[in-house]
Amino acid sequence: METTPHRVSDVMTRAVVAVGRRARFKDMVERMEQWQVSALPVLAGDGRVIGLVSEADLLPKEEFRGSDPDRFTQRRQLADLAKAGAVAAEDLMSTPAVTVHADATLAEAARIMALRHVKRLPVVNAEGMLEGVVSRADLLKVFLRPDNDLADEIRRDIVDVLFPAPVEPVHITVVDGVATLTGRVQDVTDIALAARLVRGVEGLVGVDCRLTAAGEG
Repeated sequence: METTPHRVSDVMTRAVVAVGRRARFKDMVERMEQWQVSALPVLAGDGRVIGLVSEADLLPKEEFRGSDPDRFTQRRQLADLAKAGAVAAEDLMSTPAVTVHADATLAEAARIMALRHVKRLPVVNAEGMLEGVVSRADLLKVFLRPDNDLADEIRRDIVDVLFPAPVEPVHITVVDGVATLTGRVQDVTDIALAARLVRGVEGLVGVDCRLTAAGEG
């Protein structure tokens, strides 16, 4: 009865710009500019993702250009100072790369991004080979689902299963991603379950459950 969540594979970008571990600094900047991306997966010779170079990894070169930081700054920003002198991807990348699998749910991908403070994740298979990239913007695509698609899923996967014989018909309307359920059902305990399941439908913005049970006023 539980609805099937949308997966990373449904929204990820499959055409990915990546670099090898010996890619040079200027080449990476040019690729980011050309393809309008903020990070590049770094691949080993066999195609496995071994790291990620982001704009944040490249900026120290400009930040510390011509500067002579004091000892306190040197200790506090040791990693950034090292990147300021680096010219190849293997010395600039964040490693190990934070990745996600294509069959992960959108909620799982969003949780990884939030916990690891990253804006995009390389998508890899079981062997660590690159399959795509998913970004924060990709995760938001699920909210573009048409209202009628959302209503159909709620009806098919939740309402018709939980309430095959309602006291009064259950009506479902979805407007701008907000679902409203009205009607009268047999068992009051099923109402809370229905509301919880509807909230789990990918792409919904909100739920207004107005169902009542037989015997209620």
